[in-house]
Amino acid sequence: MRLPDPRRSRVVLMGASIYADYNLSDIPSVEKSVRDLATALTDPTFGIVPPEYCTALINQGDLRHIGRQLREAAMEAEDLLLVYYAGHGLIGGRRHDLYLALPDSEWQEPAFSSLEFDKLRSVVLNSTASNKVIILDCCFSGRVLSDTMADPVAEVAGQIEIDGTYVLTSAHRDQVSLVLPNEEHTSFTGRMLDLLRHGIPRGPRLLTIDSIYQHLRSKMRADGLSEPQKRGTQTIELLGLARNRAIVRSSAKQLRNRYRAAADRAEQQDWRGAFRMLEEVVEEQVAILGENHPDTLLSRRLLAHAIGAIGAPLEAAKEIQSLLNTQSTWALHSEEHLQTLQFLAINMGEAGFRRDAISLLRPLMIDRMRTLGSSNLSTINTCHILARNLTISGQHKEARAILEYVVAERARILGDDHAHTIRARKDLEDLEHLETPEHLKDLETPEDVEGLEDDDT
Repeated sequence: MRLPDPRRSRVVLMGASIYADYNLSDIPSVEKSVRDLATALTDPTFGIVPPEYCTALINQGDLRHIGRQLREAAMEAEDLLLVYYAGHGLIGGRRHDLYLALPDSEWQEPAFSSLEFDKLRSVVLNSTASNKVIILDCCFSGRVLSDTMADPVAEVAGQIEIDGTYVLTSAHRDQVSLVLPNEEHTSFTGRMLDLLRHGIPRGPRLLTIDSIYQHLRSKMRADGLSEPQKRGTQTIELLGLARNRAIVRSSAKQLRNRYRAAADRAEQQDWRGAFRMLEEVVEEQVAILGENHPDTLLSRRLLAHAIGAIGAPLEAAKEIQSLLNTQSTWALHSEEHLQTLQFLAINMGEAGFRRDAISLLRPLMIDRMRTLGSSNLSTINTCHILARNLTISGQHKEARAILEYVVAERARILGDDHAHTIRARKDLEDLEHLETPEHLKDLETPEDVEGLEDDDT
């Protein structure tokens, strides 16, 4: 069981909430249903595709434009192709063909103004995507029954069967699919959104299309609504469409506690122990939360720093730089972003790239003074790291001025006998006896774990 590859998958969501033909009642809840479903499927943590691979067509009446969007998505999709429609379904022609109504569709003659389901079927069948899903949240008749959407008729039931494709429909024959009063979504999509947003307690880690169907079937039956129906292949039933948020919430809390325990190990200088714990935490967080979840990013960052602390600073710097290049959770100049820059600078310095480290640390010191204040311990820690790199690179005058500031502030805030104050004072004393960088081999390294208490735990 797995989630679809977000870069190799495409989603097309269509909905019509307003209709020109007086025989077709407007369905205002359709528009919000489509928009909120798009938000859920493109959520950076729990979604299945990035926003640029999800096309939402709301009240679009241009059949050529709809066709282009469908063909483009079908052609680009390699893993999952998901197509969704919400609105009125119409029956027309001698064969009682199924049409999906658009804003200008005609109830009596839908063939020239609606999306023929057979054309949608052809586009899906022609796609080389490994997995194909069609979700229909609509009736199969144009009859207006107050605030209801009528049910599919027998002639149409076979039309929704497509080889190699999972088709989920919102209504069963001879029943009524209700648009309930005072609900902001259609009854089917609203309950599907609730499932995506809150998950299934004690359910599977991933919600497959079939587990979604089974849960919706039970929920809609319990609510007195028409049960959804499915047609499809058994292989795609194992493809996950979402992480189960009910499980994620419980697991995330446990993993967060394990992360804090690893951070405590790091603060106690047990970097190898922290590394072993973080490897396991990151692996589980990626599987449960996703690689770009905020909790996962914090663990990946500390794991990278641990790699540097146990002897591979260049590898650590590359991993931290990769996080900075790809992450979108930490806003520029936020404390998490600044802490990540500090980890990068430490490992670049320890890898021998002192000038690069100094180039990062100077503006970082200014940013932290501006955002946190000059007496904040994280700011002082940045100053200490900068002073160490300046010392090793031979810039003794600037290093001495910064170390004097660090010693004075730590003595005032932490006390003369605190380990961090003693460490800074020793670095200042060592600096006074230095003449060349070659004498710095035994200079004690001020580990960056002091910052953990401020932003990593």
